[in-house]
Amino acid sequence: MNILFEEEGGFKAGSVLADNTTSLQVELPSGKRSKVKAANVLLRFAAPSAAELLARAESEAAAMDADFLWEACPDGEFGFEEMAADYYGHSPAPAEAAALLLRLHAAPMYFHRKGKGRFRKAPPEILQAAKAGLEKKRLQAEAQERMAEELKAGRLPAEFPPLLREMLYKPDRNRIETKALEAACAETGLSAPRLLEKCGAITDTHKYHLGRFLFEFFPKGTEFPALPGKTETAPPSLPRQAGEAGGEGAADFAGLPLAAVQAFSIDDAHTTEIDDALSVVFQPDGGLRVGIHIAAPGLGFGLDSELGGIARERLSTVYMPGRKITMLPDPVVERFTLSAGRDVPAVSMYLEVAPDLRILGHESRIERVPVVANLRHHDIEPLFNEQTLQAGLGEFPFRDELKRLWELAAVLEAGRGKAGKQNQRKDYNFHVDWARTSPQGPGWIEIEERPRGSPLDTLVAELMIVANATWGSQLAAAKVGALYRAQTTGKVRMTTVPAPHEGLGVDCYTWTTSPLRRYADLVNQWQLIALLRQETPPFPLKSAELLAAMRDFDATYSAYADFQRGMERYWCLRWLLQQGRTTLTGQVIRENLVRCDDLPLVLRVPSLPACDPGQAVALAVEGIDLLDAEIRPRFVEMLTSPAPDGVFDEERGEEGDEEAPE
Repeated sequence: MNILFEEEGGFKAGSVLADNTTSLQVELPSGKRSKVKAANVLLRFAAPSAAELLARAESEAAAMDADFLWEACPDGEFGFEEMAADYYGHSPAPAEAAALLLRLHAAPMYFHRKGKGRFRKAPPEILQAAKAGLEKKRLQAEAQERMAEELKAGRLPAEFPPLLREMLYKPDRNRIETKALEAACAETGLSAPRLLEKCGAITDTHKYHLGRFLFEFFPKGTEFPALPGKTETAPPSLPRQAGEAGGEGAADFAGLPLAAVQAFSIDDAHTTEIDDALSVVFQPDGGLRVGIHIAAPGLGFGLDSELGGIARERLSTVYMPGRKITMLPDPVVERFTLSAGRDVPAVSMYLEVAPDLRILGHESRIERVPVVANLRHHDIEPLFNEQTLQAGLGEFPFRDELKRLWELAAVLEAGRGKAGKQNQRKDYNFHVDWARTSPQGPGWIEIEERPRGSPLDTLVAELMIVANATWGSQLAAAKVGALYRAQTTGKVRMTTVPAPHEGLGVDCYTWTTSPLRRYADLVNQWQLIALLRQETPPFPLKSAELLAAMRDFDATYSAYADFQRGMERYWCLRWLLQQGRTTLTGQVIRENLVRCDDLPLVLRVPSLPACDPGQAVALAVEGIDLLDAEIRPRFVEMLTSPAPDGVFDEERGEEGDEEAPE
């Protein structure tokens, strides 16, 4: 006796060795023996053999039409042997009954199982829906195969252009387009960006790298939302300058006192968000009254305003060579930037300085400040630098003020314990001329080197440190919540608790001097304004909102800085290709890391032999890949010129943070 039985979702046949009523001992055609429950037995037969039954049944089942079976079967529940008798028109042979069972089991779309060997036909509407789904899958499979073949042939499928951003930066693996791309990449051995570039989808590598950043951080675009009632000059929600036309009921800054100073700013040529300016009043006894004036957007809108929400969302201006994405809309920046020829609202700190450059006291005010000049580095540095200071300064605007401020800065630097610590690192200014085109795409890059720690840098940085440290201490002493920068061990961190900043040598440090471009500074300005006006600050001490603002700012600011470094690296590679450079020199940082001499570029050189940090080396450029923003350098030889002190120091101090190039 042989049996057909169900096991693990399939059907098997075997010869019965022993029948114990509730279970049977069965030998399968393979020779394996198995114990089968009697409840799982579907058919008992003497002939043919178990192996022959399954072979004949599978062959016959393949020829059965599922649609015909569905039409022929009864509407109610039925057993497979009953259906086999109707189908064949006679009592079915074992192989015939088994064939029908296998066909019914293999068509779950047509027949729903209702128990051991029993089925029920699917309702017509369910069957039609299932057929439509099956047809859709078939068409999708054909489309997927077609798109994969087109990609392998170097052609971009018509379905791809509307989906390119998502496919490049965050592919949806459930889409057939993504599956086709992955299949084509697997067969060609190319990455998705490389294959899409081959198909003509990526024609501008700069747009590709910028697009990745925008896709993640600005998915809705970089344009600002329309401000209600916006005029040509400014949104009506902002106070107007004295005498400026505005809507009915518009406030202005005329009520603020006008400072009796002549303020000037110091920035690079491309700065538009001018956050800080300085002023000097020479006293009869040889002392000074030094003004540090900070733009005050915090006077124009508050935390809960629409502009406050925009600043909270963006958190910082994004800088990159050739472009920037501002934290605040242009009309707001234009209203509060410290541009020359205007009386601009500001939060000012005045330092009373003795003739020997000791600071005797300080005072903070909310006022209007007359800005008379915007000095630019490229104009002033040739006239005011270490060499001209030693040889004697010529005549130029604000000569005496700058010289005296530089002398004060040297005293302030010594007071922090930083005197004599010369920073040998260099700064670089990137300028992209979008009106020109290089062989690598739109834009012609120029990279200008300028030493860090010039007299201009020093005087601005030291005065910003004084302002940030002093205002931070005032906020802490008054128990007003603020965002602080601290460094006690290791890296600099953001905190809501005042703590020393060992890198700067100060007991307390905030960011307050860049409120047009950093949300942390804007938050601190709101808090400082409330303190100076003796009002309730918008952020209570230790509030959850202040902590959330700190965390979001810290993460976003770091991400923006990483992006800026990545784009600077990209433009360095563009510059090398543009200039046709095939050789480089640099200084070893450690192991196989080399910092280039004339570019802000750090390279990993696998072929570099073991050598000491600071060793000068010559490298050959074997290839540059702008899509991956990678360069293949090769070690050529050791050079004899020594590395300047500190050239292989990876950490950057924060003295330059306030005046980071835009």
